[in-house]
Amino acid sequence: MKLQLHWQILIAMVLGVAVGVVFQVIYDGEPSGWLFALIASLGTIFINLLRMVIVPLIVSSIVSGVASVGDGKSIGRLGLKTFSYYFVSSLLAILIGIFVTNLIKPGVGANIPVGESFDPSTVVTPRSPGQILIDMIPLNPIEAMSSGHMLGIIFFSIFLGFAITRTAERNRETLRQFFDALFDAMMKITNVVISVAPFGVFGLIVATVASAGVSLFITLSLYIGTILTGFLIHLLIVLPLLFYVTTRINPIYHFRAMSAAMVTAFSTCSSNATLPVTMSDVENKAGVSNTISSFVLPMGATVNMNGTALYECAGVIFISQVLGMQLDFSQQFLIVLTALLSAVGAAGIPAAGVVVIFIVTQAIGFTDAQVGLIIGTMLAVDRPIDMFRTTINIFSDSVGAVIVAKSEGETNFYPGMRRAEEPQAA
Repeated sequence: MKLQLHWQILIAMVLGVAVGVVFQVIYDGEPSGWLFALIASLGTIFINLLRMVIVPLIVSSIVSGVASVGDGKSIGRLGLKTFSYYFVSSLLAILIGIFVTNLIKPGVGANIPVGESFDPSTVVTPRSPGQILIDMIPLNPIEAMSSGHMLGIIFFSIFLGFAITRTAERNRETLRQFFDALFDAMMKITNVVISVAPFGVFGLIVATVASAGVSLFITLSLYIGTILTGFLIHLLIVLPLLFYVTTRINPIYHFRAMSAAMVTAFSTCSSNATLPVTMSDVENKAGVSNTISSFVLPMGATVNMNGTALYECAGVIFISQVLGMQLDFSQQFLIVLTALLSAVGAAGIPAAGVVVIFIVTQAIGFTDAQVGLIIGTMLAVDRPIDMFRTTINIFSDSVGAVIVAKSEGETNFYPGMRRAEEPQAA
């Protein structure tokens, strides 16, 4: 138990494969018995715990993040530029996720058991993109929270967070402290849930391998390759291109400046834990003023989740492919919209993307029972994905900080590098 979480999950996955193979051999691919039921229940309990934290975590995260902008006057020119960047970069990430997953099709023909029988005709699809926008506005926010109407929950939370910034100072501070405290409590609960992931992964892998066999991991290798392909396109092509077009600065400078923050994000899988390093690199190595960095980066650690948005889209399309369902235009539009909004509420903690992916699957009509085992199986190989996902999240935040600083007239970028490249006097 003293090992780091990702090593615990890896060990649980290996043990799960071994035990699952034993059950498959003994029961010839149709496992049963009280011992198998007991082990499989560990996975079910873990999935239920993940589902338990979704609504309060998303509400507290979004309201706290949006309200932290400050008073209403702060949501002016600087806020507009910052959120415009968040929107554009996240949208590009989502489109890349949809493109690579539709191109590679890692879920087509995948042999992954599902929680219950799936009938595509039972999925409630939106009538049109306009109806999706109408459905975003909940008639009763409390009912939306109790029924898991995620688009309504996200819309109301963003609206509430903005409204808090417009209230009187005394009320604003009271509400901010309440939602900050609630978010902190939900982070603690989520961390506890994630800490028992090895037991959940063990149960899920045993149940999956006992039914599907080890061919499962060939399928997952293609899934991992698809996700990482999307990540690399966004990290090495899209973000540098966006950076150069808006700043006219060689992106290599920025990669060098952000190396410490990227390594920290890669190893911790936490945007929040990396935030101090990100701010230090952006200010001291990239030359961005504290005024800009202290506004853009903390907000980005909560709101701007490029890697998470890409992962959610690709993951949901992968799930639909596993279930044998072809998503139409309105459903893919709904995935884009939901991923764009739910990325706002993806807390900067390890494996938060796995929690949030339930939101997108619910939005397009899949039940948690249908997708729970698939998402649990995806969690078993989530650590390498999470490492890249978090690195992209913080790198995108830092790119946004430089872009906003450039638009605000700042010019003192990468001063140390420029001095190092100046020719020395004879």
